[in-house]
Amino acid sequence: MRYFETRGSDSFNFREILYEKSGSVATVTLNRPEVYNCYSCRTLEELTTAMHDASFDDAVGVIVVTGAGTRAFSTGGDVKEYAAEFLARPRDYWKYMALFRGWIESIIEAGKPVIARLNGMAVGGGNETHLACDLSVMAQHAHLRQVGTRVGSVACGGATQWLPLVIGDRRAREMLMLNRPVPPRRALEWGLVNRVVASVKRDGAFLEDATEEQIRLAQEGQEGYSIDLSALDAAVQEIAAALLETFPECMRYTKEQTNALKNFVWYSTAGHAREWLALHYACAEPLEGMRAFVEKRRPDYAGLRRRAIEDTGPEFPWGAYVAQCPRCGATCLPERFRYCGQCGVALPGAAGATE
Repeated sequence: MRYFETRGSDSFNFREILYEKSGSVATVTLNRPEVYNCYSCRTLEELTTAMHDASFDDAVGVIVVTGAGTRAFSTGGDVKEYAAEFLARPRDYWKYMALFRGWIESIIEAGKPVIARLNGMAVGGGNETHLACDLSVMAQHAHLRQVGTRVGSVACGGATQWLPLVIGDRRAREMLMLNRPVPPRRALEWGLVNRVVASVKRDGAFLEDATEEQIRLAQEGQEGYSIDLSALDAAVQEIAAALLETFPECMRYTKEQTNALKNFVWYSTAGHAREWLALHYACAEPLEGMRAFVEKRRPDYAGLRRRAIEDTGPEFPWGAYVAQCPRCGATCLPERFRYCGQCGVALPGAAGATE
């Protein structure tokens, strides 16, 4: 028995993704539509396992990556998992980034063309996943977006590296710094996707140019509007069929050569990004950003900036760990604490404190 024999897609015990092989096409689907197909640590492990299998299977010639449902391709990492796991243990974010790197690198190193089927919004790490793919087909109701600087993170899981290559420096800075959604027509104009296809219907007929209001009505199934992904599927199938009319070894090396700059900027920066992000998770910015997301409120951007102006340690939620208790001798207390967390005595400088 050969180690790399074809394995049935139903032989995997996946819980958070769907994996299917049909003809010469393997489809990997993020299957968490209830949370906009954001990925957890488990999801990343399952995605990478499926991608490796598709990459090694000689019966597979094309790989499609997509999301379940019509709302989202993927909105990136599970922010609730971030808040629960990594704010308390920043060192574990370093481990998480190993899982994310494994997923991204399984795409760029697959040795086969990978098509992103953008069935909905691709935000944050979802947009980075789509950037890792070779080709992208986008439904007209979808949009692309980066949000790192608004949630206490940096989009250095592919976006900071590849957006300047794909759309140019100024447009990349616009996406990364302003965090505004990029609609389908602009995404096509900028070269972020290869094709945009109709997905909004009214009374059974596709609309060529759907407005934001019509998209909203279609997503909510109101006033005769609906989302239909049949044209998206047809476009993906057409591209997959064209890709299969090529020699696989030539295709593999074409991908490797075309990835030269992509690989250079990725492997030059991804390790550094992993280290910085893990250290950064011990700071106030991700704490405020992630908690605001979970609490469904606007982050206090102005508050952190004001603390920097006042020199009260915006890097730390309660100030730098420089205070010392005059009674019990406890050290490394946050400078804005009024009382010692060890013995409870008022600290010097706090109201009511005594030396």
